[in-house]
Amino acid sequence: MAKSRPKRTYHHGDLQQALIDAALGLIAEKQDVHTLSLREVARRVGVSQAAPYRHFADKEALLAAVAEEGFHQLLVDLQDSMVTPAADPLAALQASGVAYVQFAVSHPAHYRVMFGAFQVDNATYPALHAVGCQTFAVLVDAIATGQQAGQIITGDPQTLARVAWSLVHGLAMLVIDGQISLTQGQDIAALASFTTQSLIQGIQR
Repeated sequence: MAKSRPKRTYHHGDLQQALIDAALGLIAEKQDVHTLSLREVARRVGVSQAAPYRHFADKEALLAAVAEEGFHQLLVDLQDSMVTPAADPLAALQASGVAYVQFAVSHPAHYRVMFGAFQVDNATYPALHAVGCQTFAVLVDAIATGQQAGQIITGDPQTLARVAWSLVHGLAMLVIDGQISLTQGQDIAALASFTTQSLIQGIQR
């Protein structure tokens, strides 16, 4: 009898990251989070249907990892955007708003998971909750700094931060959903800068 061939096993340098990347690719193609499945992600990576469960308990856990990765990148982008204009609190706040919108446009799949209908329990995913809070804190701190410098109106910094976030989030969603189309020669940074300038004028002392 011919000897049976040994069963081949799949080896990947970083299967967890490959699964995250595959999920992002599928979300980008569909522009939808809800229809994503672990089976589909496994097929995209080229592994068995059981393979994703070595790293993620279910679809929610995979999406939580996608969101956490996105928040880490957004946090870096916001912090980097405020380095140069740090001496001017208003300029730093505006720069962070522009960076926020640019992140959303550059990473729409991440953004849809981070701020879409997907919701998770904070206690189940503490790392995701922590980096989300850190990211929002950048905006709160920027407003508090502006208040201390006498350049931003008094009031609860968190409340003002939510107002600022609502503005840039709304613009970001309208752009990535195609509700606002950039005309030829129009730049997303310029549009975001003009939009955030309106906010600055509203909260400036």
